[in-house]
Amino acid sequence: MQNDIQIRTASAKDSDALLDLYAFLSPGDDRCTTARAAENIRRISQIEGSAVLLGLQQDKILTTCTLIVIPNLTRGGRPYAVIENMVTHPEARGKGLGTSLLDAACDRAWDNDCYKVMLSTGSTRPSTLSFYEGAGFEQSRTGFEKRRLPKRVE
Repeated sequence: MQNDIQIRTASAKDSDALLDLYAFLSPGDDRCTTARAAENIRRISQIEGSAVLLGLQQDKILTTCTLIVIPNLTRGGRPYAVIENMVTHPEARGKGLGTSLLDAACDRAWDNDCYKVMLSTGSTRPSTLSFYEGAGFEQSRTGFEKRRLPKRVE
């Protein structure tokens, strides 16, 4: 699907707009402070290859995800990447923006010699699972987690 999305990495100045967008991901979550968000964006960007990625139209942030590139001791020492906190504004869904952003995140991972990109979701909604499959992700593993905070409610 054609779209006119602009993709770039987040900076501290994007903190408030990002926090507004994350409210659609986890409506019941406590909101991060702007200062802490800015600091965490800075810290993520210091990890080689990693970034909070933004998808914008007309300078409005409509979709985001976080890509973390993790050094590795297997697969010949090639790193792997994890995508987290993927969300698209509800009014912008179904237009290919999220898929374009995920493609850009994967391209960034491949540019950093990652041998795989992992993404997990707590959602069981068929539309969410279909979205990730449509973006080229395969449901291929069994995941386990130990939580300190409760799961988000859909």
